[in-house]
Amino acid sequence: MTHSVLTQKNLGYQTPPSAIADLANAPQTPLVSVNNQGDWMLILERPGYPTIEELAQPELKLAGIRINPQVNGTSRTFYFTHLKIKRLQEKQEYPITGLPEGARIENVSWSPNGQSIAFTLTETEGIALWIAHLNDRQAQKITSAIINDAMPGLPYNWLSDSKTIIFKAINENRGKVPEKSLVPAGPVIQESTGKKSPARTYQDLLENTYDEALFEYYCTSQLVSVNLATQEQQQFGVAGIIDEVSPSPDGNYILVTTIHQPYSYFVPYQRFPMRAEIWNRKGRLIQTVADLPLADTISVSFGAVREGPREFSWRADQPATLYWVEAQDGGDPNRAAETRDQLFYIQAPFEGKKQESIRFSLRLSGVLWGHADLAITYEWWWNNRKLITSAFHPEKGDKKILFDRSFEDRYNNPGTFETQANVFGRRVLLTDKNHQMLYLKGDGASPEGNRPFVDELNLSTLETKRLWQSEAPYYESPIQVLDIEKQHILTRRESKAEPPNYYVRDLSANELIPLTSFPHPYPELKGVEKQVVRYQRKDGVALQGNLYVPRGFKEGDPPLPALLWAYPNEFKSADAASQVAGSPYEFIRIGWPSPLFWVTRGYAVLDNPSMPIVAADDREPNDTFTEQLVSNAAAAIDKLAELGVADRNRIAVGGHSYGAFMTANLLAHSDLFAAGIARSGAYNRTLTPFGFQAEERTLWEAPEVYQAMSPFMHADKIKVPILFIHGEADNNAGTFPLQSQRFYQAIKGLGGITRLVMLPHESHGYQAKESILHMLWEMDQWLEKYVKHKEGITDVHSEKG
Repeated sequence: MTHSVLTQKNLGYQTPPSAIADLANAPQTPLVSVNNQGDWMLILERPGYPTIEELAQPELKLAGIRINPQVNGTSRTFYFTHLKIKRLQEKQEYPITGLPEGARIENVSWSPNGQSIAFTLTETEGIALWIAHLNDRQAQKITSAIINDAMPGLPYNWLSDSKTIIFKAINENRGKVPEKSLVPAGPVIQESTGKKSPARTYQDLLENTYDEALFEYYCTSQLVSVNLATQEQQQFGVAGIIDEVSPSPDGNYILVTTIHQPYSYFVPYQRFPMRAEIWNRKGRLIQTVADLPLADTISVSFGAVREGPREFSWRADQPATLYWVEAQDGGDPNRAAETRDQLFYIQAPFEGKKQESIRFSLRLSGVLWGHADLAITYEWWWNNRKLITSAFHPEKGDKKILFDRSFEDRYNNPGTFETQANVFGRRVLLTDKNHQMLYLKGDGASPEGNRPFVDELNLSTLETKRLWQSEAPYYESPIQVLDIEKQHILTRRESKAEPPNYYVRDLSANELIPLTSFPHPYPELKGVEKQVVRYQRKDGVALQGNLYVPRGFKEGDPPLPALLWAYPNEFKSADAASQVAGSPYEFIRIGWPSPLFWVTRGYAVLDNPSMPIVAADDREPNDTFTEQLVSNAAAAIDKLAELGVADRNRIAVGGHSYGAFMTANLLAHSDLFAAGIARSGAYNRTLTPFGFQAEERTLWEAPEVYQAMSPFMHADKIKVPILFIHGEADNNAGTFPLQSQRFYQAIKGLGGITRLVMLPHESHGYQAKESILHMLWEMDQWLEKYVKHKEGITDVHSEKG
């Protein structure tokens, strides 16, 4: 059979059929946030997708950051349009008034006392700080458009008095924007002096001295404090490329981390030289805690960290005690060591040397503070997937293991510890009056699906008591324990037919008090239900997937064309891979990445079918990647055929990112599918030579694995149509747009049926309304032509040898 070779087509943005477009344009459900005291709720209303005009704003790509130079803020941000508040004990909602028309609200946070809300508004020429108080519900502008929001994270911080905010301001002395000379001063030179310097395939890095000048120009900030009562502003400290600003719990000291030269063209700003300093409220330097050099030689192994102090945090239950962790193995997980990490601390007035705290045999991932004699630590290790949760005494250093398990094991996940606000407005461990009971909330994974819960843990006996658990036919998740004595819990409740809404659950009275009444966002999908189907692949690993069929489809009807949309995951054990995920009682959610649009077009959709890649016989999971991938897909198709919902000859496979990589491999190594859709993937693993996804080995350590897993190397085996879609501005590590372009060229050159769609201005996740609707149109056209109404393609459906 021959196919005509088509050159590029210049189409405008297209719109999919109304059944799909109506779902894509459905109003976004608002987000909610509850203050520290648990008595007020903030409701944040979201707009629809932004336009391509909004996405096409100027953008700089510097040191791993994307900046909109027009407003000196992060580009591609999500924003809110309106704010409402309501007291949890009342039904009435109150709008925050005084906002300008077309407000773009970002960086929203509660004050420590829960009586005010701070946020930024993006204007035409910059970003301004605003505030609203609960007592008058009136928005008030605090600064002009001088906020510097170029660096990730909030551009401001509350102090514990709830009367003062510290914000990053644009450096008023920075002058004009650096101009790029048309005549280069010389070549751009990089040099290695013999040290190993592996790195993942980062994007948006600095490339020359002009980039360095722009990075300094837009990211240099001056800290300013503002008294919210008087609106008096006061600069303090020196200007710099300020990364983190963290006030002490008592508000008397500020931890400031800054980035400084020499920069690198090889790694993002997080690995640039960094200085951590403690300042007082007047901006005077009290102590330099660390001054770290460029970290461009960190191993690519999981668990590798920077040498020297890292992960600075104030002890939440003390006025001003700074903790941090330091690696004791050189930051290299491949080096044998009894102690991997150790905590250190220093107390106000910061005149002495650092003090030693507890040691860890694994890599520390976090500390949750409680009170004078209790904190929780988490340490983990990748090779054996171990996660240890311990209680320790901050003063004495005693440590007691609470949980020791595999972080792959969902069934035995005890949950996360619940917290409460203390006198400083910081979140600390929630305990009973005697500090003997802790409280946990979790997903409650089980063979029947997730059943979220709230538990009480006795610190002395380590016995748990279940206080509450979600019950069918609802899926109800605990959000926050509002009052442990009254046993009031904030939950989010949903079912197959009811959209998520928020409630106060009174455990003692067994009452459920509604807080919100968000409507069904997709009336077109009423009557479409999720069916969790379970099956096994040929080696006995248990699998599952979420099956959706068109409304009205019943047993005995002719089998349907089908779309299988998936994403692979690696596991250390088959037992962990076989565990059930999700819940059959969750409400159907549709976002732009979802395949569920095609239920309205007459397709059966198997969403998120298990695609485990399991380690076996002391081998790495990826040693048998393609074999396991094909076995997973074959088992899913067998199940769909057994149920009578899908026509084996008319099944497509698709995925995004690593799911796109999966799609291309399935088409190269099996004849199971009629067509494929691959969005924003990476297909040639030699272009990610220092590891990818969960693969730690380099190309030179496992060349046969990289070769076998690269569908680009097997492009000649792809005999069915494949659609590539990719954002032109993809910044995800490894998924360069070049990956799709070169793979398309390979298949085209070999005479395959393929199409490449490059979406202008889009990154790894698509944002603009025009892009999303066009993507859906492309996918729909592809499925209609090559799956539902496919012609001239031989129906051979057996695994390739």
